[in-house]
Amino acid sequence: MIEMKGVYKTYPNGVTALNGIDVYIEQGEFVYVVGTSGAGKSTFTKLMFREEKASEGSIMVNDYDLMTIKERNIPYLRRNIGVVYQDFRLLPKLTVYENVAFALEVIEESPDKIRRRVMDVLDQVRLKNKARFIPDELSGGEQQRVSIARAIVNHPKLLIADEPTGNLDPDTSWEIMHILEEINEKGTTILMATHNKGIVNTLRRRVIAIEDGLIVRDESRGEYDYEI
Repeated sequence: MIEMKGVYKTYPNGVTALNGIDVYIEQGEFVYVVGTSGAGKSTFTKLMFREEKASEGSIMVNDYDLMTIKERNIPYLRRNIGVVYQDFRLLPKLTVYENVAFALEVIEESPDKIRRRVMDVLDQVRLKNKARFIPDELSGGEQQRVSIARAIVNHPKLLIADEPTGNLDPDTSWEIMHILEEINEKGTTILMATHNKGIVNTLRRRVIAIEDGLIVRDESRGEYDYEI
């Protein structure tokens, strides 16, 4: 599913964000990525959908070699990867339905399939009754649920969530986590970067801790409490 060997990432300004990463993540896992700001978490996740390219090493994601992949094939890689951001990144003038449908329109799915699939995922994130609302008419938690719906509408094998609860209150954060758990139970691999130690230490999953660009801990099912 995901395999990194000897991965380094140095930016043009000379900052080394990753300093020799080795990791293997199986299909269907739910993995937290934790660490302080600047530890390398965001770079780690961005490499997986080729928003960034590693400086050296080997990266395989969904049978794609990300070190040799041609630019024209990157959109095909991304069709199997959903991404959820802390700041939602919804299109403000489009309705909830249109925001989610957009992900299928760009790959030229049929109107019937788009309609069916969009309503299915809006039902999954408990927003079917707000399909015609625009983002400004929604709460922060509802906007994040739209973002999740958009990310999973194409049945991705991998969902990357970068601080998905970072802008939300505790109750809303738990709602989002329960939705992510349901998605994972259906077979989607989830990789979630987070600072929320309450979530990490309550919903016990595999935890990868990154410090100074290195994986310093890799524990299954949260075998001890983390201070993030």
